[in-house]
Amino acid sequence: MKNMHRQRVKLLISLIILLILGFFVSLLKGPVKTNILDLWHFIAQNDATYSTIFLNLRLPRILLAFLVGASLSLSGAILQGYFQNPMAGPFVIGVSSGASFGAVLSIFLGLNIQVYGFSLQSIFAFGSGFAIVSFVYLLSQKKGVFKVETLLLTGIAAGALASSFTSFLIFLKSNSFEQAVFWLLGSLALSDWIHVNAVFPYFILCLIIAQWLAKDMNLLVLGDETAQSLGCSVFRVRKIFLVISTLLAALAVSVSGIIGFVGLVVPHWVRLLIGPDHRYLFIFSSLTGGVFLMYSDLLARTVLFPTELPIGIITAAVGAPFFIYLLSQNR
Repeated sequence: MKNMHRQRVKLLISLIILLILGFFVSLLKGPVKTNILDLWHFIAQNDATYSTIFLNLRLPRILLAFLVGASLSLSGAILQGYFQNPMAGPFVIGVSSGASFGAVLSIFLGLNIQVYGFSLQSIFAFGSGFAIVSFVYLLSQKKGVFKVETLLLTGIAAGALASSFTSFLIFLKSNSFEQAVFWLLGSLALSDWIHVNAVFPYFILCLIIAQWLAKDMNLLVLGDETAQSLGCSVFRVRKIFLVISTLLAALAVSVSGIIGFVGLVVPHWVRLLIGPDHRYLFIFSSLTGGVFLMYSDLLARTVLFPTELPIGIITAAVGAPFFIYLLSQNR
Protein backbone atom coordinates (compact mmCIF):
# COMPACT_ATOMS: atom_id res chain seq x y z
CA MET A 1 0.00 0.00 0.00
CA LYS A 2 2.81 2.39 0.92
CA ASN A 3 4.67 1.46 -2.27
CA MET A 4 1.59 2.28 -4.37
CA HIS A 5 1.23 5.61 -2.57
CA ARG A 6 4.87 6.43 -3.40
CA GLN A 7 4.22 5.55 -7.03
CA ARG A 8 1.30 7.98 -7.15
CA VAL A 9 3.33 10.76 -5.55
CA LYS A 10 6.23 10.19 -7.96
CA LEU A 11 3.91 10.18 -10.96
CA LEU A 12 2.15 13.34 -9.78
CA ILE A 13 5.44 15.22 -9.30
CA SER A 14 6.72 14.03 -12.70
CA LEU A 15 3.51 15.09 -14.44
CA ILE A 16 3.55 18.55 -12.81
CA ILE A 17 7.18 19.10 -13.91
CA LEU A 18 6.44 17.88 -17.45
CA LEU A 19 3.29 20.02 -17.60
CA ILE A 20 5.09 23.23 -16.61
CA LEU A 21 8.06 22.51 -18.92
CA GLY A 22 5.83 21.56 -21.86
CA PHE A 23 3.64 24.62 -21.34
CA PHE A 24 6.52 27.10 -21.58
CA VAL A 25 8.28 25.32 -24.46
CA SER A 26 5.01 25.17 -26.43
CA LEU A 27 4.37 28.84 -25.68
CA LEU A 28 7.75 29.82 -27.16
CA LYS A 29 7.69 27.53 -30.21
CA GLY A 30 5.87 28.51 -33.40
CA PRO A 31 6.18 29.94 -36.93
CA VAL A 32 7.32 33.24 -35.41
CA LYS A 33 10.58 32.80 -33.51
CA THR A 34 10.25 33.94 -29.91
CA ASN A 35 12.27 33.54 -26.74
CA ILE A 36 11.87 34.03 -23.01
CA LEU A 37 12.72 37.75 -23.34
CA ASP A 38 9.86 38.21 -25.81
CA LEU A 39 7.52 36.55 -23.35
CA TRP A 40 8.73 38.85 -20.58
CA HIS A 41 8.33 41.83 -22.92
CA PHE A 42 4.71 40.82 -23.49
CA ILE A 43 4.02 40.37 -19.75
CA ALA A 44 5.73 43.63 -18.73
CA GLN A 45 4.55 45.93 -21.52
CA ASN A 46 1.54 44.09 -22.99
CA ASP A 47 2.91 44.53 -26.52
CA ALA A 48 0.11 44.15 -29.11
CA THR A 49 2.14 41.95 -31.47
CA TYR A 50 3.26 39.54 -28.77
CA SER A 51 -0.22 39.62 -27.29
CA THR A 52 -1.59 38.21 -30.55
CA ILE A 53 1.14 35.56 -30.74
CA PHE A 54 1.10 34.36 -27.14
CA LEU A 55 -2.42 35.10 -25.98
CA ASN A 56 -4.57 34.59 -29.07
CA LEU A 57 -2.68 31.94 -31.04
CA ARG A 58 -0.46 29.76 -28.86
CA LEU A 59 -2.12 29.77 -25.45
CA PRO A 60 -5.56 28.53 -26.59
CA ARG A 61 -3.88 25.80 -28.65
CA ILE A 62 -1.84 24.61 -25.65
CA LEU A 63 -4.88 24.58 -23.39
CA LEU A 64 -7.04 22.85 -25.99
CA ALA A 65 -4.36 20.18 -26.53
CA PHE A 66 -4.36 19.51 -22.79
CA LEU A 67 -8.17 19.42 -22.58
CA VAL A 68 -8.56 17.13 -25.60
CA GLY A 69 -5.90 14.74 -24.31
CA ALA A 70 -7.42 14.75 -20.83
CA SER A 71 -10.93 14.20 -22.22
CA LEU A 72 -9.88 11.27 -24.41
CA SER A 73 -7.89 9.66 -21.59
CA LEU A 74 -10.70 10.04 -19.07
CA SER A 75 -13.14 8.61 -21.60
CA GLY A 76 -10.79 5.67 -22.16
CA ALA A 77 -10.33 5.05 -18.43
CA ILE A 78 -14.11 5.01 -17.97
CA LEU A 79 -14.72 2.64 -20.87
CA GLN A 80 -11.92 0.25 -19.86
CA GLY A 81 -13.62 -0.13 -16.49
CA TYR A 82 -17.05 -0.17 -18.10
CA PHE A 83 -16.18 -3.08 -20.42
CA GLN A 84 -13.85 -4.66 -17.84
CA ASN A 85 -11.26 -4.74 -20.59
CA PRO A 86 -7.98 -2.77 -20.43
CA MET A 87 -7.79 -2.82 -24.23
CA ALA A 88 -11.00 -0.83 -24.69
CA GLY A 89 -10.86 2.78 -25.91
CA PRO A 90 -13.17 5.77 -26.27
CA PHE A 91 -13.96 4.97 -29.90
CA VAL A 92 -15.06 1.35 -29.60
CA ILE A 93 -18.72 2.36 -29.39
CA GLY A 94 -18.66 4.22 -32.71
CA VAL A 95 -18.31 7.81 -31.48
CA SER A 96 -15.20 8.68 -33.54
CA SER A 97 -16.51 7.16 -36.75
CA GLY A 98 -19.86 8.85 -36.23
CA ALA A 99 -18.24 12.22 -35.54
CA SER A 100 -15.95 12.01 -38.58
CA PHE A 101 -18.94 11.14 -40.76
CA GLY A 102 -20.78 14.25 -39.56
CA ALA A 103 -17.77 16.48 -40.23
CA VAL A 104 -17.15 15.07 -43.71
CA LEU A 105 -20.90 15.31 -44.49
CA SER A 106 -20.76 19.01 -43.64
CA ILE A 107 -17.75 19.43 -45.96
CA PHE A 108 -19.54 17.46 -48.69
CA LEU A 109 -22.59 19.74 -48.45
CA GLY A 110 -20.38 22.83 -48.53
CA LEU A 111 -21.63 24.19 -45.21
CA ASN A 112 -19.16 26.78 -43.91
CA ILE A 113 -21.48 28.73 -41.60
CA GLN A 114 -20.32 29.76 -38.12
CA VAL A 115 -22.75 29.28 -35.23
CA TYR A 116 -21.69 30.97 -31.96
CA GLY A 117 -18.11 30.80 -33.21
CA PHE A 118 -18.28 27.10 -34.04
CA SER A 119 -18.13 25.85 -37.61
CA LEU A 120 -20.96 23.61 -38.74
CA GLN A 121 -18.32 20.90 -39.23
CA SER A 122 -17.72 20.82 -35.46
CA ILE A 123 -21.45 20.89 -34.72
CA PHE A 124 -22.15 18.11 -37.23
CA ALA A 125 -19.28 16.07 -35.78
CA PHE A 126 -20.53 16.35 -32.22
CA GLY A 127 -24.17 15.74 -33.17
CA SER A 128 -23.54 12.70 -35.36
CA GLY A 129 -21.11 11.15 -32.86
CA PHE A 130 -23.60 11.48 -30.03
CA ALA A 131 -26.46 10.25 -32.25
CA ILE A 132 -24.53 7.11 -33.23
CA VAL A 133 -23.85 6.22 -29.60
CA SER A 134 -27.47 6.86 -28.59
CA PHE A 135 -28.60 4.60 -31.42
CA VAL A 136 -26.09 1.91 -30.42
CA TYR A 137 -27.25 2.10 -26.80
CA LEU A 138 -30.90 1.62 -27.78
CA LEU A 139 -30.05 -1.33 -30.02
CA SER A 140 -28.00 -2.98 -27.27
CA GLN A 141 -31.08 -3.31 -25.04
CA LYS A 142 -33.13 -6.39 -25.67
CA LYS A 143 -36.47 -6.55 -23.89
CA GLY A 144 -35.27 -3.93 -21.44
CA VAL A 145 -32.16 -5.95 -20.52
CA PHE A 146 -28.82 -4.21 -21.11
CA LYS A 147 -25.73 -6.24 -22.03
CA VAL A 148 -22.20 -4.86 -22.27
CA GLU A 149 -21.18 -7.42 -24.91
CA THR A 150 -24.06 -6.41 -27.16
CA LEU A 151 -23.16 -2.73 -26.79
CA LEU A 152 -19.54 -3.41 -27.75
CA LEU A 153 -20.39 -5.46 -30.85
CA THR A 154 -23.14 -3.05 -31.94
CA GLY A 155 -20.74 -0.11 -31.55
CA ILE A 156 -18.10 -1.80 -33.70
CA ALA A 157 -20.68 -2.51 -36.41
CA ALA A 158 -22.11 1.03 -36.31
CA GLY A 159 -18.62 2.52 -36.42
CA ALA A 160 -17.70 0.42 -39.45
CA LEU A 161 -20.90 1.50 -41.22
CA ALA A 162 -20.24 5.19 -40.47
CA SER A 163 -16.65 4.81 -41.74
CA SER A 164 -17.90 3.33 -45.01
CA PHE A 165 -20.26 6.28 -45.48
CA THR A 166 -17.39 8.68 -44.74
CA SER A 167 -15.14 7.02 -47.34
CA PHE A 168 -17.97 7.15 -49.87
CA LEU A 169 -18.44 10.90 -49.36
CA ILE A 170 -14.71 11.55 -49.72
CA PHE A 171 -14.69 9.50 -52.92
CA LEU A 172 -17.59 11.51 -54.37
CA LYS A 173 -15.98 14.86 -53.55
CA SER A 174 -12.25 14.32 -53.75
CA ASN A 175 -11.57 18.07 -54.07
CA SER A 176 -12.52 18.43 -50.38
CA PHE A 177 -10.04 15.74 -49.34
CA GLU A 178 -7.67 18.19 -47.61
CA GLN A 179 -10.44 19.40 -45.32
CA ALA A 180 -11.47 15.83 -44.57
CA VAL A 181 -7.89 14.99 -43.53
CA PHE A 182 -8.32 17.36 -40.56
CA TRP A 183 -11.01 15.06 -39.15
CA LEU A 184 -9.50 11.74 -40.21
CA LEU A 185 -5.95 12.42 -38.92
CA GLY A 186 -6.61 15.03 -36.23
CA SER A 187 -5.25 18.56 -35.90
CA LEU A 188 -5.28 21.48 -33.47
CA ALA A 189 -4.39 24.08 -36.09
CA LEU A 190 -7.82 25.73 -35.85
CA SER A 191 -7.70 26.12 -32.06
CA ASP A 192 -9.50 29.12 -30.62
CA TRP A 193 -10.58 30.42 -27.22
CA ILE A 194 -14.16 29.53 -28.20
CA HIS A 195 -13.17 25.86 -28.42
CA VAL A 196 -11.35 26.04 -25.08
CA ASN A 197 -14.35 27.66 -23.39
CA ALA A 198 -16.67 25.07 -24.93
CA VAL A 199 -14.68 21.98 -23.87
CA PHE A 200 -13.46 23.12 -20.43
CA PRO A 201 -16.75 23.24 -18.45
CA TYR A 202 -17.96 19.88 -19.82
CA PHE A 203 -14.62 18.24 -19.07
CA ILE A 204 -14.67 19.53 -15.48
CA LEU A 205 -18.29 18.41 -15.05
CA CYS A 206 -17.56 14.92 -16.41
CA LEU A 207 -14.44 14.60 -14.24
CA ILE A 208 -16.41 15.55 -11.11
CA ILE A 209 -19.14 13.01 -11.93
CA ALA A 210 -16.56 10.32 -12.70
CA GLN A 211 -14.77 10.93 -9.40
CA TRP A 212 -18.07 10.91 -7.54
CA LEU A 213 -18.95 7.50 -9.03
CA ALA A 214 -15.41 6.08 -8.93
CA LYS A 215 -16.24 3.72 -6.05
CA ASP A 216 -19.18 2.37 -8.05
CA MET A 217 -16.85 1.72 -10.99
CA ASN A 218 -14.60 -0.28 -8.66
CA LEU A 219 -17.66 -2.39 -7.82
CA LEU A 220 -18.66 -2.81 -11.49
CA VAL A 221 -15.28 -4.37 -12.23
CA LEU A 222 -16.23 -7.18 -9.82
CA GLY A 223 -19.27 -8.02 -11.98
CA ASP A 224 -22.79 -6.65 -12.15
CA GLU A 225 -24.31 -9.20 -9.75
CA THR A 226 -21.63 -8.58 -7.12
CA ALA A 227 -21.90 -4.81 -7.55
CA GLN A 228 -25.70 -5.00 -7.18
CA SER A 229 -25.41 -7.05 -4.01
CA LEU A 230 -23.01 -4.45 -2.56
CA GLY A 231 -25.51 -1.64 -3.04
CA CYS A 232 -24.50 -0.28 -6.45
CA SER A 233 -27.34 0.82 -8.76
CA VAL A 234 -25.77 -0.92 -11.74
CA PHE A 235 -28.17 0.18 -14.50
CA ARG A 236 -28.12 3.86 -13.45
CA VAL A 237 -24.35 3.98 -12.96
CA ARG A 238 -23.66 2.28 -16.29
CA LYS A 239 -25.94 4.73 -18.10
CA ILE A 240 -24.21 7.74 -16.49
CA PHE A 241 -20.73 6.44 -17.31
CA LEU A 242 -21.73 5.73 -20.92
CA VAL A 243 -23.13 9.25 -21.34
CA ILE A 244 -20.12 11.08 -19.89
CA SER A 245 -17.56 8.95 -21.74
CA THR A 246 -19.42 9.58 -25.00
CA LEU A 247 -19.72 13.30 -24.27
CA LEU A 248 -15.99 13.57 -23.59
CA ALA A 249 -14.99 11.72 -26.77
CA ALA A 250 -17.54 13.53 -28.97
CA LEU A 251 -16.40 16.94 -27.69
CA ALA A 252 -12.75 16.07 -28.31
CA VAL A 253 -13.42 14.85 -31.85
CA SER A 254 -15.61 17.87 -32.65
CA VAL A 255 -12.74 20.32 -32.02
CA SER A 256 -9.69 18.28 -33.02
CA GLY A 257 -10.75 15.48 -35.34
CA ILE A 258 -9.88 11.83 -34.70
CA ILE A 259 -6.80 11.43 -32.49
CA GLY A 260 -6.11 7.77 -31.91
CA PHE A 261 -4.41 5.77 -29.15
CA VAL A 262 -4.59 8.47 -26.45
CA GLY A 263 -7.68 7.03 -24.78
CA LEU A 264 -6.41 3.50 -25.26
CA VAL A 265 -2.76 3.58 -24.21
CA VAL A 266 -2.65 6.33 -21.57
CA PRO A 267 -5.20 4.83 -19.09
CA HIS A 268 -3.64 1.40 -19.57
CA TRP A 269 -0.15 2.73 -18.82
CA VAL A 270 -1.36 4.71 -15.79
CA ARG A 271 -3.13 1.61 -14.44
CA LEU A 272 0.15 -0.33 -14.59
CA LEU A 273 1.88 2.41 -12.57
CA ILE A 274 -0.65 3.25 -9.86
CA GLY A 275 -3.05 0.30 -9.80
CA PRO A 276 -6.69 -0.19 -10.86
CA ASP A 277 -8.41 1.94 -8.20
CA HIS A 278 -10.60 4.31 -10.22
CA ARG A 279 -10.58 6.93 -7.45
CA TYR A 280 -7.01 7.66 -8.56
CA LEU A 281 -7.08 6.27 -12.07
CA PHE A 282 -9.57 8.83 -13.43
CA ILE A 283 -7.68 11.93 -12.28
CA PHE A 284 -4.21 10.58 -13.12
CA SER A 285 -5.33 9.41 -16.58
CA SER A 286 -6.76 12.86 -17.29
CA LEU A 287 -3.57 14.63 -16.26
CA THR A 288 -1.30 12.18 -18.12
CA GLY A 289 -3.40 12.32 -21.29
CA GLY A 290 -3.33 16.13 -21.25
CA VAL A 291 0.45 16.23 -20.87
CA PHE A 292 0.91 13.55 -23.54
CA LEU A 293 -1.16 15.39 -26.14
CA MET A 294 0.51 18.71 -25.31
CA TYR A 295 3.89 17.22 -26.19
CA SER A 296 2.44 15.41 -29.22
CA ASP A 297 1.12 18.73 -30.54
CA LEU A 298 4.52 20.34 -29.93
CA LEU A 299 6.15 17.60 -32.03
CA ALA A 300 3.49 17.94 -34.73
CA ARG A 301 4.31 21.66 -35.03
CA THR A 302 8.11 21.38 -34.96
CA VAL A 303 9.33 18.03 -36.29
CA LEU A 304 8.95 19.05 -39.97
CA PHE A 305 8.87 22.83 -39.47
CA PRO A 306 7.52 24.87 -41.26
CA THR A 307 5.18 22.04 -42.34
CA GLU A 308 2.74 20.95 -39.63
CA LEU A 309 1.93 17.27 -39.23
CA PRO A 310 -1.55 16.05 -38.27
CA ILE A 311 -1.34 15.27 -34.58
CA GLY A 312 -2.96 11.86 -35.14
CA ILE A 313 0.22 10.74 -36.91
CA ILE A 314 2.31 11.58 -33.84
CA THR A 315 -0.01 9.86 -31.37
CA ALA A 316 -0.21 6.76 -33.58
CA ALA A 317 3.59 6.65 -34.03
CA VAL A 318 4.07 6.77 -30.25
CA GLY A 319 0.98 4.85 -29.16
CA ALA A 320 0.99 1.89 -31.55
CA PRO A 321 4.48 0.54 -30.64
CA PHE A 322 3.76 1.09 -26.95
CA PHE A 323 0.45 -0.74 -27.30
CA ILE A 324 2.21 -3.68 -29.00
CA TYR A 325 4.77 -3.68 -26.19
CA LEU A 326 1.99 -3.80 -23.57
CA LEU A 327 0.38 -6.72 -25.39
CA SER A 328 3.65 -8.65 -25.50
CA GLN A 329 4.39 -7.95 -21.80
CA ASN A 330 0.92 -9.02 -20.66
CA ARG A 331 0.44 -11.98 -22.98
